[in-house]
Amino acid sequence: MELSEYVQKGFQMLADPGSFDSNTFTLLLRAAFQSLLDAQADEAVLDHPDLKHIDPVVLKHCHAAAATYILEAGKQRADKSTLSTYLEDCKFDSERIELFWTEYQNNRNSLEILLGSIGRSLPHITDVSWRLEYQIKTNQLDKMYRPAYLVTLNVENTDSRSHPEISFSCNMEQLQDLVGKLKDASKSLERATQL
Repeated sequence: MELSEYVQKGFQMLADPGSFDSNTFTLLLRAAFQSLLDAQADEAVLDHPDLKHIDPVVLKHCHAAAATYILEAGKQRADKSTLSTYLEDCKFDSERIELFWTEYQNNRNSLEILLGSIGRSLPHITDVSWRLEYQIKTNQLDKMYRPAYLVTLNVENTDSRSHPEISFSCNMEQLQDLVGKLKDASKSLERATQL
């Protein structure tokens, strides 16, 4: 499993019993799983009283490292030997490896469902609609007399077979810039396919 140096350093700090005793290690590990799997989770998961003595920068670094490794392990459907090998390389002791494996097993199905819902491809634009809007006044009753374009992109997400709409508002200059960039992209694609 290839992870960045930043993640590896965070994981090595997490493995150090001097930085994280058994209790704080378990709390941080559960917080990492909770922040990934619970849509309502926020930074409060790291506000546990037993984590207050740890430097917030170190705490967030180790939390990010744990979450990254959890996602990578879930993506690769890591088994116990794969997970143990990497954790041993990061200087985890056998007790922490077992704690990690147990927590991973408890959350594995939810993690796979989460990763499956993210999708594997970008949405495809199927249609574009637009309309001209003319703003005459603002909320403060100031006169504006400014045209704006409301653009709606109909997209198709091939993974979920859904057809959401993406809407945005822009002025004339922004719309011309968008059209120019789309023309540049189209020309680049044409050149690439001619090679």
